[in-house]
Amino acid sequence: MPPYTAVLLAGSRPGGDPLSRSLGVEFKPLLPIGGEPMLLRPLRALLAAPSVADVLVLTQAPERFAGVVPEDARVRVQPSGATIAATLSKLLADPATRFPLLVTTADHALLTGEMVEEFAAGAAGCDLAIGVVSRTSMLRRFPHAQRTWLRFGRERYSGANLFALNTPAAAAGVERWRSIEQDRKKGWRVLLQMGWPLFLGAVLRVRDLHGTARAFSRGLGINLRGVVLSDPLAAVDVDKPADYELVTAILDGRA
Repeated sequence: MPPYTAVLLAGSRPGGDPLSRSLGVEFKPLLPIGGEPMLLRPLRALLAAPSVADVLVLTQAPERFAGVVPEDARVRVQPSGATIAATLSKLLADPATRFPLLVTTADHALLTGEMVEEFAAGAAGCDLAIGVVSRTSMLRRFPHAQRTWLRFGRERYSGANLFALNTPAAAAGVERWRSIEQDRKKGWRVLLQMGWPLFLGAVLRVRDLHGTARAFSRGLGINLRGVVLSDPLAAVDVDKPADYELVTAILDGRA
């Protein structure tokens, strides 16, 4: 497969972000972590990954990144839409967009090149892949971790903010996500929006993650895959004050 164009989503929620406001920073991607603006950490990880050819930074305010994003021929900063799904829909509708695309977010402050490579390897050969971390793996590393979990079979999973859009057919999955984006933090509602068979299969623990992906694939007419990542840090983003404290502690070697 050709190398990825990585899409780094570096926008802010409509109406602003409570975490960044609480820390006195107007724009969330610029939150200071480890002595530098947060988005620089996932940006470096993407540039360090052999499977990534270039990085497209998408944000509602490109002018705020002047002097922050290093000058690099592999990096471009362009305007985004108001939400993640709207941004991706616009990108996928652009005839100039070239696949495959690897999507992640500016608050993925612990992302590493190794995580990107593991995900890229697991995503090969499908239309759309979603990175996840198992609850078992997370709690082994962080026994008191609070995440949004979705149950499939006997295991629960949390998203890792890594998505591979390998072919134009992935647009069907993005449009489906756009319809359920407002419920993304309410696991049961997400499953219900996927349809009663998938919802009941998950509630009754009949289908595991991969069985659910196959069923969802049939419904959408695409090849969808869940990629389980080995490093639980892949599911730690900076969304709440507790996340910010945890990431800071990890980078300082205290957690």
